[in-house]
Amino acid sequence: MNKNKQRVQHVSKDFKNIREYKVEKECELLEFLLLTFKDQSRNSVKSMLTNHRVAVDGAPISQYNFKLYPGDVVIVSKSPIHRKTRSNLPIIFENDDMIVINKPSGLLSIASDKEKSSTAYRMLTDYVQQKDKHNRVFVVHRLDEDTSGVLMVAKNVKFQQAMQDNWNDIVTKRGYLAIVEGQLKEKQGTIKSYLKKNSQNMMYSSKKSGDGQFAITHYKVLKEVEGYSLLDVHIDTGRKNQIRVHLGEMGHHVIGDDKYGDPANPIKRLGLHAYELEFKHPFTGKLMKFTAQTPKEFKILFPDL
Repeated sequence: MNKNKQRVQHVSKDFKNIREYKVEKECELLEFLLLTFKDQSRNSVKSMLTNHRVAVDGAPISQYNFKLYPGDVVIVSKSPIHRKTRSNLPIIFENDDMIVINKPSGLLSIASDKEKSSTAYRMLTDYVQQKDKHNRVFVVHRLDEDTSGVLMVAKNVKFQQAMQDNWNDIVTKRGYLAIVEGQLKEKQGTIKSYLKKNSQNMMYSSKKSGDGQFAITHYKVLKEVEGYSLLDVHIDTGRKNQIRVHLGEMGHHVIGDDKYGDPANPIKRLGLHAYELEFKHPFTGKLMKFTAQTPKEFKILFPDL
C-alpha cells in the first residue's frame, strides 16, 4: 500500500489516558501506527503493541500484522489494556461466517465515548482470539445497551459487507417483546415517521417527508395486566431508539426507559427484548432464523410467558 496516500483521521481528544484514530484504508496495524506516529521511532511504536497499549474497537491487539479495515477505530492507551478470559458466553449459533448471541441487558454492543472495554464486541473478540490471535469479529448491527436479545457479528469482512449492503432486502423479520405502561386503545397497528436527532442526542419524530430517517414499527398487544401491556413488535427499519421513540410518542413508554420518559421500572431493567432475527443468507439464500429466550425479568409481570 502507498503510505503517502493513506489518510489518518484523529477522531477524539485525549480522554485522560487514551486517544482514538479512525482507519480509512485497509492496512496492517503496525503500518497504521507507524504512519500515525511519524514523530516516534519504529521501536517506540512497536513497544505500544508489545506493552499491550493498543486496542481495535475496544479489543486489545498486540500482533503487528493484524488486519485493519475502513471504519475500525484504533485506541492507543498510556497504560496496558489487559485481555480477559471469556467463558459461558450466551452463544445461540456459530459457524465460519457469524456468531449469534443473546446479548444481556446493560451490555453495550460496541465501544462508546464513555465505555471502551465492557462491550459485546470486546467479549466476542476475546473469545475468537482464544482460538487464533489473528481472528476477529465485525459489527453487523447493534442493539441498545439496555435492550437484550439476538445480536449477530460477522467472523469475516466479506460476510459483514454482504449483510450490511443488503440488510433491508435479506432481513425478513426483526421481532421484539416490549413491556409498556398502560393499555393501548388500538390493539394492533403501524407507526410511521421520520426520526431525527436533536442537540441532546435524543431521537424524535417528524411527520414531514424526508425530514430525518424514515422508520416503520408494527405492534400487536399480546397480554395485558393492570397498568402494563406486553407487545409483539416488528420493525421494517432499524433506526436508533426507534421502538422506544415510537411507543413513547403514543403515550405508552417502554418501562424502565428514563431516556425518553419517566415510566415505572417494576422489573429493574428496560422492558425491551429482541427475541427474533430472520434473514436469507447472502451467499446461499438459505433462510436463517435465530431466537432468544424471554428474559426471566419479563415473567415478573407476565409469569405465564
